[in-house]
Amino acid sequence: MREPVRVFSDLHLGHRVSRIASVAALRPMLEGAGTAVFNGDTWQELTRCVREQSAEMLEELKTLCASLGCEAVFLSGNHDPGWPGPGWMELAGGRIVITHGDAILFDGSPWKREILSNPDKVLELWAEHPEADEDPGERLRVARAIARCLPSQDQPAGKRIWQRAWDAAIPPQRALKMLQAWTFQGTYAEAFRRHYFPKAEVLVIGHFHRHGFWRRGSRLIINTGSFVNPGRALWVEWRDGYLRRGVIDETPERCSLGEVLGVWRFADTDTI
Repeated sequence: MREPVRVFSDLHLGHRVSRIASVAALRPMLEGAGTAVFNGDTWQELTRCVREQSAEMLEELKTLCASLGCEAVFLSGNHDPGWPGPGWMELAGGRIVITHGDAILFDGSPWKREILSNPDKVLELWAEHPEADEDPGERLRVARAIARCLPSQDQPAGKRIWQRAWDAAIPPQRALKMLQAWTFQGTYAEAFRRHYFPKAEVLVIGHFHRHGFWRRGSRLIINTGSFVNPGRALWVEWRDGYLRRGVIDETPERCSLGEVLGVWRFADTDTI
């Protein structure tokens, strides 16, 4: 894997509320990268009404990366669980772990109507993977199974904030689950890291559509946000022993690496 390694999440190519109207707009944020890690929900694998358009945009993204000499690595998310591999990536000898984030929560996306109305199915899928309580590979397989068995059946009707708010508020449990996930995602992520990847010093996630940064003792949790309103998209870069985090400056025509929000040096010792 060539450096610099850049990490992005939740592009949701082809989704009605994705801010990415053209894959070509992503060129500036990919230029100069040796490897681009797309950390889940890159395309709409499970959404029939936009799957064809999303697949076309995904191929455009692969072609763009190839034209820039950038290796593209795709990790599975709850909207695109079909990617091969374990569902996570390790950098710096396992000191940095990258995974989408749906496995952090017992039911993946507890705010989804399909999951709210089918709690018994979630329990059934967990029962089929008895080792998931301890094995991270099995835990990610449970997350993929939940995504496949209980996919979203439709998409929001519009992009405006009031339309998104109305969609989130019906049924009322949906909004409550969203607020709970946003409020406690740092706590949930740290519990997941400690349980499944205790040696990791940094966990990089997406999924929640809400960027964030949390320090838990000497450990860091980073959420790179999303390209779906009202979330903002961030980038993470690993190069020459340094981990950087910053914002993505977006216009409809151009997405580029923006302000750096934090830099951490990884020395040869076990500290950040």
